[in-house]
Amino acid sequence: MSKLALSPILPSFLARPLTWLPPIFHNQALILILNQALKKPLQNNELDFLAGQILRIHVLDAEMIYSVSLENGKFIAADNKSLSNIQFEGILYDFLLLITRREDPDTLFFNRRLKLGGNTALGLELKNFLDALEPDQEFSLLFNGLNQLILSIEQMNDLKHRFFNA
Repeated sequence: MSKLALSPILPSFLARPLTWLPPIFHNQALILILNQALKKPLQNNELDFLAGQILRIHVLDAEMIYSVSLENGKFIAADNKSLSNIQFEGILYDFLLLITRREDPDTLFFNRRLKLGGNTALGLELKNFLDALEPDQEFSLLFNGLNQLILSIEQMNDLKHRFFNA
């Protein structure tokens, strides 16, 4: 069942501490995760279409901006001030739905929950890659943790609506 209509936003008391660390720390953490999680597709050259391109990911409610590129078959951090070729924008909840495959990428983009900007052909290729990606069993612990995070965000959102919309 889709939670798409709820649009739960990460509470600011959880988002604020994330902004205290310099962006390079966040970018490096994302780079480590991407390189490990996408090891097989990287080895099989399935992401070569991103070589030399800058992908910017803006997580609105977490107030985070990630910039990554692909160089020599590995993701690397890119400068947040450099021009990007493609931009994804959305709230953490919707990115988590995409990553955990709880929601179809086409649905998230069609409903403008995740927005795509820049080189749309490149963005479409990336979206199609994500749509076809089958997560490895070795990452089941990560996916379980992300699913728990989704449930926590949904529960916080439900509590917020009960107390402030009653």
